[in-house]
Amino acid sequence: MVKYFSWLEKEISSPNADNLTEWSVAGKLLSFRQEQDGFINPSFATISSAGSNAAIIHYHPTEKLFAKIQKDLIYLCDSGGQYRDGTTDVTRSFHFGTPQEKEKLAFTLVLKGVINLSNLIFPANTNGLQMDTLARMALWQFGLDYRHGTGHGVGHFLNVHEGPHSISFRPRSLEVPFRENMIVTNEPGYYEEGAFGVRIENMMAVKKEDTKFNFQDTGFMGFETLTFVPIDYKLIERSLLSPDEIQWVNSYHHSCWEKLSPFLQNDDYSLLWLKRYTNPL
Repeated sequence: MVKYFSWLEKEISSPNADNLTEWSVAGKLLSFRQEQDGFINPSFATISSAGSNAAIIHYHPTEKLFAKIQKDLIYLCDSGGQYRDGTTDVTRSFHFGTPQEKEKLAFTLVLKGVINLSNLIFPANTNGLQMDTLARMALWQFGLDYRHGTGHGVGHFLNVHEGPHSISFRPRSLEVPFRENMIVTNEPGYYEEGAFGVRIENMMAVKKEDTKFNFQDTGFMGFETLTFVPIDYKLIERSLLSPDEIQWVNSYHHSCWEKLSPFLQNDDYSLLWLKRYTNPL
């Protein structure tokens, strides 16, 4: 993903920019995946969407139906791979020009939802319906929302949308409590019809938490983030983040640098891109 987004940022400012389409760049992303050991195939059809198309939640381009990638439009990419050692699902939204105020507002509120869920510590047997509100809280305060679930299970070299657990406003999220080692996505978003869409998605694993107290031997759980791809700093409105939220972003980006930079030592351009995108806010 780092190689792909660094390549895309470079190409969108080059003489080749007019040739960039949602379909063609999705093919380039596939080529980067095919270079990786253990890759078998995409885990689902890549959502490669620009501008108003990004506001269509389950949109994906085809060889005959696509839009051009433009520097002044948000680009949303939801992509994943089936590897012999696991299955991935990650979404990032990037702006390679100058974002508008509403775009930064929406993106930052979505990011706050990601952070809320990432930091959650909860009693054993908590269900996804109880968690869903945390991902939407910041959006609700501005009268905004999104019309899809917040998280779904992911199988190990299996289905990328796999139950039985989920984080959602839908009643079925009441049925299955979260337990240790379950994998779930964390993917709030916002979609303004005819204009733009943003989504940030990480995969997380449920883990036991060693809390100071353990009320009535309940047992408490938290989440371990499994996805490490930089978040677009240009779309973050820092004034909307608390000091703790800024620290979360900085810590997350530090982890991205620590985990990914060793794999990019022979790719100076991608390494420099990673460095720039993981600098502290």
